[in-house]
Amino acid sequence: MKPIRYVLLLAVAVCLSTCGMTVKYSLSGASIPPDARTFSVAYFPNNAAMVSPILSSELTNALRDKFANQTRLVQVDEGGDFAFEGEITNYTSSTAAVSAASESALLNRLTITVRVRFTCSVQPELSFTQGQQFTAFAEFDSNRMLNEVEGELIPQIVDQLVTDIFQASAAQW
Repeated sequence: MKPIRYVLLLAVAVCLSTCGMTVKYSLSGASIPPDARTFSVAYFPNNAAMVSPILSSELTNALRDKFANQTRLVQVDEGGDFAFEGEITNYTSSTAAVSAASESALLNRLTITVRVRFTCSVQPELSFTQGQQFTAFAEFDSNRMLNEVEGELIPQIVDQLVTDIFQASAAQW
């Protein structure tokens, strides 16, 4: 009879100690202030020396989709509680690996850099309004031309950039 009493006492103690406590969790890893209701993403122009015609729209749409699908925020055209703007500042292809035997390129690397300005109107201390740079890259066989692989590399790189931007703005631990 005593073990049952101890189990009941323990259960009551746990219940009393956790009353009033709320746990906030998210499957996406987002930690968005409760007062934030909306988000906006301005078009990201490509201001890099080398330009891909699909990059600006891919990046802008991917960032919009990430917040629409992984947060409770509602998208607005401008002035969201979470507001993003910025530009693509670098889009380059360079040699990533060289063969020692033939001194020729084995791998090339496509690198994309974006500068993002993020404003959180409900908690301004979370903002990075001066701009924060995010860079991601993917490597490809040097026997292939950049224009052959852009269609598959850009979505991969954009996905990494958007994940990094999401984590920097909505997943502060």
